[in-house]
Amino acid sequence: MISLIKLTCFIDDSQQALYLLKIVLHQLFLLSMQHKYQYILQAALVITISISGCKHHSASVVVPPVSASSSMQKLMDGNSRFANWHPIHPDESRQRVIEISKAQHPFAVVISCSDSRVSPELIFDQGLGDLFVIRTAGNLIGGLEIGSVEYAVEHLGVGLIVVLGHQQCGAVKAFVEGGEAHGHIKDIIDSLTKETEIISVASNDKNRLEDCIRANILHGIHQLKNQSAIIREKLDNGQLEIKAGYYNLEKGVVSLVNE
Repeated sequence: MISLIKLTCFIDDSQQALYLLKIVLHQLFLLSMQHKYQYILQAALVITISISGCKHHSASVVVPPVSASSSMQKLMDGNSRFANWHPIHPDESRQRVIEISKAQHPFAVVISCSDSRVSPELIFDQGLGDLFVIRTAGNLIGGLEIGSVEYAVEHLGVGLIVVLGHQQCGAVKAFVEGGEAHGHIKDIIDSLTKETEIISVASNDKNRLEDCIRANILHGIHQLKNQSAIIREKLDNGQLEIKAGYYNLEKGVVSLVNE
């Protein structure tokens, strides 16, 4: 019976909890009929403690806002650990899984390439619930991706967005080399072809691939700033910052890209 009392504190469905409490009260009535008052007193004590525990358990967790600068520093510190082969793999415990099962409070949005070598949680040495990650080939951004970012900044209170490109990006490389693209891969190349930042890179540029990769990153930032009223408002109010990042595959290092 005491187990039933405690169990009600961990049931999200109020109807189920009420049903179990009815069973408990019925058992208390039977005990009173049998004059087993010592058990009634014990159960009453457990009920009092359990109700107090329930209030504590159901209280919402208040997460203080994190500045964009401190969030960016947290990412760069994590990348430094990763690049120097000393990652700590934070927030991967069973306790962390339980902690974030009810709500998420990521401190940054990372838009990156789908490339298997560019996993944001790994290269920034972060864990479960830390990053809100959006990945597409060539870190391309469209309506769905912008909508996802809007959700993160509007409903989750994220104050930092990082658009992350990387060395030897296959999508941008396919655009630079030209040739015929098949299937929906053509959609990726066509999207890159329309980017004014990439078009401005000279065709005879000796570092054309890397310059196009950086141009593509900046295009993503310009999209976020110009195509979303929600993001624009957060930027204007000082509640949000957007940064451009470039990941070196060989060194494992993320560097910031200036607009």
